[in-house]
Amino acid sequence: MSYRIGSGVDFHQMVSGRELWIGGVLVPHTKGALGHSDADVLLHAICDALLGALALGDIGFHFPDTDQAYKNIDSKILLEKTAALIWSKGYQVVNIDSTLCLQSPKIKPFVPAMQSVISSILKISTDSVSIKATTTEELGFVGREEGLVAYATVLLGKINLP
Repeated sequence: MSYRIGSGVDFHQMVSGRELWIGGVLVPHTKGALGHSDADVLLHAICDALLGALALGDIGFHFPDTDQAYKNIDSKILLEKTAALIWSKGYQVVNIDSTLCLQSPKIKPFVPAMQSVISSILKISTDSVSIKATTTEELGFVGREEGLVAYATVLLGKINLP
């Protein structure tokens, strides 16, 4: 097969006293995401999508929250390690399409920086990284700002070696 597609999703609770990292970028807000790592939902969803595309398990298998080595780890490192695994299997990222679900803060001003971080790690162009955001119209745990969610879909292509 020349192409593989994968999807990923991640959820994190929002709490006071934590930083809010999304797409490898620190987003100023009164709450942050709670998790074993820096709880970057977007990078976690992308990691899961990459792993899923090649049937390699999920982020919890590769970077378990029971392992203190990953306590408060920068999720950019998790994405780097996931990318290295994908490359070792002979695949590269063609493009990413992602959606963030959060009531606030508005992330539009931060999207170019997120695209730059992600594209740099994955060695793809910024226009191959789509990041969209939506609210839930104040419905559910996202609407009450109790949590946030990220969805990601990735397309991988087989690396053509001479």
